[in-house]
Amino acid sequence: MTSEWNDRQQQIKEQLDIDGEVRIADLKERFQVTEMTLRRDLEKLEQSGLVRRTFGGAILLGKDIALKDRTGVLAEEKASIGRKAASYIQPGEYIFLDGGTTTIEIARALKPGLAITVVTNALNVASELQEKQIPTIVSGGMILETTSTLFGPYAESLIGSMAYTRVYLGTTGISAQHGFSNSNMYEAEIKKAAIRQATEVTIVADHSKFGAKDFISFAHLGQAHRLITDRLPEAPLLEACKEAGVETIEAS
Repeated sequence: MTSEWNDRQQQIKEQLDIDGEVRIADLKERFQVTEMTLRRDLEKLEQSGLVRRTFGGAILLGKDIALKDRTGVLAEEKASIGRKAASYIQPGEYIFLDGGTTTIEIARALKPGLAITVVTNALNVASELQEKQIPTIVSGGMILETTSTLFGPYAESLIGSMAYTRVYLGTTGISAQHGFSNSNMYEAEIKKAAIRQATEVTIVADHSKFGAKDFISFAHLGQAHRLITDRLPEAPLLEACKEAGVETIEAS
C-alpha cells in the first residue's frame, strides 16, 4: 500500500488491479461520496504512474503491461471491435495484424479457411490463425516477452517488403496532438513499417485509449483511414479525427 493513499484510494486501486478499469458512476454509488472527491482520488492515483484517468473513470496503466495481465480487461468491448474489423476483410486480400489484446480478436473473428494471407509479428495471432487454417506469414525476429511479439531488423525488413490490402494496428494512446502512440519503441517501428506498405490502415482501440499520450507516436491521425472502437470519442477528438479524414466507427 502506498502510504500517501487513503483507504478509499487504496480500495479503488485494488479494484483496478482486478478489473483493469473503474467508472466514476460506479465508485460514487459504492463509496457515497461526491464526483469531485472521486476525481481527486483518481488524480492522486494517476500521480503514481500506475493509473491513467479516462473520460468517466480510470484504467490501470503500466509500461509494456504483460499480455496476460491485459487479457480480460474490457474483453467484451475488444471482442466487438474485433468482429467489426474482421467484417471488412474479403477473400484474396493481404492483411497485416500486429500484436495486442484487440488485434487478436480480429483473428478470432475470422472464418476458418478464409482465403486470405495474413502477415503478423504476434505469436498469439499466428497460433490462432494456424488453428483456423488461414495462410499466415510470421515475421521472425527477437521475442518481446511482455507482449509475445517479434521485433528487430529481421521483423522490420520482412514486414516492410510486402504490400498489404489492409493493416490493423493496436494503440495505447490516441490524441489530436500526439496521434496514435505506443509505449515501446520496437513495436512502434514495426507499426511504422506496416503503415508504409498499406493501402488501408485501420486502428483498433477501446475507449480507454482516448486522450492518452504514450511514449512514442507511431502515426499522426491522418495516417489512419479508419478507427474502430467500442464507444465514439468526445467531441474534440472526434472532430480532430474527422478533420484528419479518419472514419470513426462504433463497433457496438
